[in-house]
Amino acid sequence: MAGKVETGNMASLKYTVIKNRTQYNQYCILVEELVMAGNRNKSVQDEIDLITLLIEKWDEEHNSFLRVDPIRLLKSLMAEHTMKSKDLVALLRVSKGYVSEILNYKKGLSKDVIRKLSAKFKVSQEAFNRPYKLNSSVNTTAGKSRRSKTSEKIIIS
Repeated sequence: MAGKVETGNMASLKYTVIKNRTQYNQYCILVEELVMAGNRNKSVQDEIDLITLLIEKWDEEHNSFLRVDPIRLLKSLMAEHTMKSKDLVALLRVSKGYVSEILNYKKGLSKDVIRKLSAKFKVSQEAFNRPYKLNSSVNTTAGKSRRSKTSEKIIIS
């Protein structure tokens, strides 16, 4: 991955299409280092963009999580990283109630939460920013008592 290397008349490329998990992990670390370094001249930004493109191409071809709903993906990644809900609370800087509602399909993921999850787990934001069904928590007892007080005669014209 270090600079151009001359081999005969052909120069080898600094970055190539990712061919295995080891190379993928190296590129993920490299792009994170480049971003965190803060040196954002055009050359460095182009390098970040190229590596990001190569990483996203690998993700599209090798990660089945793109077909998994975002919460199942999150739970899987949490298990893989031996994280608990309280770790997610600290990472996302949100309440434990909000984390519980997310994990129980009662609340959707905010843009800020998606950005933080994407950065932590090194996956594209699109993996978390997809539609999924939320569980509605309707109080059926309250609903029944309201219905009993309403008139049965409803006229629609």
